[in-house]
Amino acid sequence: MLNSGQKSEFDSLLPGQSTEHGATRRTALKAALGVGYAATAMPIMAQTAIKTASEGLKTGEITFEVNGFKVPAYYAAPAGKTSLPVVLVVQEIFGVHEYIADTCRRFAKAGYLAIAPELYARQGDPAAYAEMAKLMAEVVAKVPDAQVMADLDGAVKWAGAHGGDLSKVAITGFCWGGRITWLYAAQGPVKAAVAWYGRLVGANVELTPKNPIDLAGVMRAPVLGLYGGSDGGIPLDTLDKMKTALAAGTTASKAAQFVVYPDTPHAFHADYRPSFRQGPAEDGWTRCLAWFKANGVA
Repeated sequence: MLNSGQKSEFDSLLPGQSTEHGATRRTALKAALGVGYAATAMPIMAQTAIKTASEGLKTGEITFEVNGFKVPAYYAAPAGKTSLPVVLVVQEIFGVHEYIADTCRRFAKAGYLAIAPELYARQGDPAAYAEMAKLMAEVVAKVPDAQVMADLDGAVKWAGAHGGDLSKVAITGFCWGGRITWLYAAQGPVKAAVAWYGRLVGANVELTPKNPIDLAGVMRAPVLGLYGGSDGGIPLDTLDKMKTALAAGTTASKAAQFVVYPDTPHAFHADYRPSFRQGPAEDGWTRCLAWFKANGVA
């Protein structure tokens, strides 16, 4: 395990390259998926964290190949069933740790094949970082949107070969993953999307050339956006700008909806953190499942 001052080999390992040490690193990262919580997410509110049992489910860590790179992922599905609706679960900035794995199991209990790929795997292991600034600078800031979109495509392909019905695919994501959810809804093979407090605007740079607001008019799947009214990082006026842009777009763009929970902070669904708000989290989860069903996924 790296300390917060060290860089992962993934910082210099390009897609398609492999070394014995790099392969060992990927194996270690794969084994860590869904185990414990990211250090940067501390403090952990263990007394409120939801624990979803795996009885009746098939769960585990897998890899799938994208452009010569083996992407680690955690998945959960009802045991012994096929032709399952699929949901892509996109991580917070902390990667695929216990909270994301548990969310996959919750979807599996609802009848889905849920898969959460570790979308930073080429850049580094978020579990190795104890400082948010270092995690952002050394890992998150180096992740290209194009890489993420390709990895999500790879996750869909894997799901289709392992019991998933690719005519019924949805995506949901949290924080960093909420932004990714909007982006994938504009180009991915999904029928519905639910974005939890995903940023809508931002800098258009080489690795992140477009933000959700730039793609609002070309949505391929309807998005339900769930936001906190007291989220200091996502001003409510950006939601208003997004609504205006969506209204001038495709049929899917126009079908997007927003729910804003008053007096609610960012990361209100993250039951392991002090930001957790049970009422909005439970309401959002109910709306998420209903949105998928209403749009032909369930």
